[in-house]
Amino acid sequence: MHAPVHLGIGSRQVFAIAGPAMVANLTTPLIGVVSTTAIGRLDDAALLGGVAMASVIFDCLFWLFGFLRMSTLAFTAQALGAGETREQTVILVRGFIVAGLIGATLIVLQLPLATALFDLMGGSEGVTRAAKTYFMIRIWSSPFAFANYVVLGWLVGQARANPALLLQVVINLINMAATILLVLVYDTGIAGAAIAALLSETIGFVLGVIVCRRYADGGFAVPLATLLDRAKLMRLLAVNSDIMIRTAALIAVFLFFTAKGARAGDVTLAANSVLNNFLLVSAFFLDGLANAAQQLCGRTFGARDSRGFADSTRLVLLWGLGFALVVAVLFALFGPNLINVMTASEDVRRAAREFLPFIVVAPIPGVFAFGFDGIYVGATWAREMRNLMLLSFTTFLGAWWALQSFGNAGLWSALIAFYVARGGLQGARYPALYRATFPKS
Repeated sequence: MHAPVHLGIGSRQVFAIAGPAMVANLTTPLIGVVSTTAIGRLDDAALLGGVAMASVIFDCLFWLFGFLRMSTLAFTAQALGAGETREQTVILVRGFIVAGLIGATLIVLQLPLATALFDLMGGSEGVTRAAKTYFMIRIWSSPFAFANYVVLGWLVGQARANPALLLQVVINLINMAATILLVLVYDTGIAGAAIAALLSETIGFVLGVIVCRRYADGGFAVPLATLLDRAKLMRLLAVNSDIMIRTAALIAVFLFFTAKGARAGDVTLAANSVLNNFLLVSAFFLDGLANAAQQLCGRTFGARDSRGFADSTRLVLLWGLGFALVVAVLFALFGPNLINVMTASEDVRRAAREFLPFIVVAPIPGVFAFGFDGIYVGATWAREMRNLMLLSFTTFLGAWWALQSFGNAGLWSALIAFYVARGGLQGARYPALYRATFPKS
């Protein structure tokens, strides 16, 4: 164990990582907008429903394996803080192998996977047929998409947020340009939208490898014995499995929320969909700060810098609270006008305005939910994060059950309770984990 070193963490370091992450996050929804708009121009409701259904499936499926980015970021940042230069490259190569194996497994299982998922979604025959066309093409992008998670995590873990941002923007721009070209110019339909996604992820991976090669000390050649170090592989497996379970619980909350909203009727479902866009906007900013927390807490954890770790925690939460308050005020002031822009239906507008107060409140507990997620990932407190997420999930279900008589208001209240539980439980557990990690502090 090397001697602790104080790294001198300040707001500048926070925004050097959070800023590019926020910008990259803001470009991501444009892919869905362009795909939906391009397919919508074909004036075929089944195709539009198909791309919407398949996009939801891939969002959830790929999100489930987001641990590839988070664990790579955390382990890389820890190696950086510990001064283990060569280990950083080992983490990258190991991540590529795991990403490739998971992606190849999904490709091999694509037929039973598609059957199970589309049976679960329960769309019409035309929508399901279109969605399957999209699915069977885009599933081949899985290894490249997962490898791009690894590239993103590795670059951010090294505090190289700008090249990470540039790669994300390039991937998204290629996707959008290819979608417009293939769907609207060459009239390839929904298959063209899927090919565009495959093409963008593949080109993104090639560019990512080139960028990573530039920063990899000694190149990608790693001794097999080092790559297959049993202790580190077991730690990687444990952290990844814990984060995956945590993410599955998180996905379950939002799928449950969407399903209950759908059962409340078309107007309520549409209103919730409009308001979810507000949640996404606030999430972009908060997730950027969570990225900063992962890198800074991981780096100070690796350096055994208790003071730097505490400074990182404090700064991320304080700046996150500041952003959340600004976003909440903006939602309160401009929310009704934005709702009018997003929907022309007076019934949907009225319903969305009725539940807007929940959106105004949500960013405040969201700060602590996102912030502590980033802190826990950076310190690889994955088991605790998993357990607390499962407890938060239980809190969500309990709150919904108790408040279901209030209809959609009860559903939104349960979601706010979930945010409060995530941040509150992790915040309450933090001091004990900090003392255990830095016993001499």
